[in-house]
Amino acid sequence: MKKLIFFGLLIGLFLKLFVFDFLKISGKSMEPTLSSGNHIVINKAAYGIQNPFTKEYYFTWKSPKKNDVVTFLNDNKIVVKRCVLTEGDSLEILVDSGYHIIINNQKVPLSEFQYLQFAGTKTVPRGYIFVLGDNFLYSVDSRDYGFVSTKSIKGKAIIYE
Repeated sequence: MKKLIFFGLLIGLFLKLFVFDFLKISGKSMEPTLSSGNHIVINKAAYGIQNPFTKEYYFTWKSPKKNDVVTFLNDNKIVVKRCVLTEGDSLEILVDSGYHIIINNQKVPLSEFQYLQFAGTKTVPRGYIFVLGDNFLYSVDSRDYGFVSTKSIKGKAIIYE
């Protein structure tokens, strides 16, 4: 019986470290898709097998795609955002009555600081993605902290509450 419990705990630890994780959402940056208090399941193996203690991947087999809801580390916090541009995608910035970035034919507002951060950038660099919160008026995302390295991605949200 002790061996069975030991192997059960070992399998559970393996799954938690390398395959699945659970996260409770706090904040309104992903509304209406995810609201504060919602729980999500993260597929840690969606893009490869990552060392759970570093940003290094042992193996990768896929990169994030547009519309994937991904989790990643930013300032040692786990962040949940939607991937809207992937490496090589054009970064279209519009300057009209204000500053905007065009995503899926939709104008997403930029502050002057955010505009200056991306001025002159034409494409998403190799090994990076551009993420936004679904509620981009209340979201701190790539407009603020720049492109997200695919190495920092911890997984893909697969089940939303």
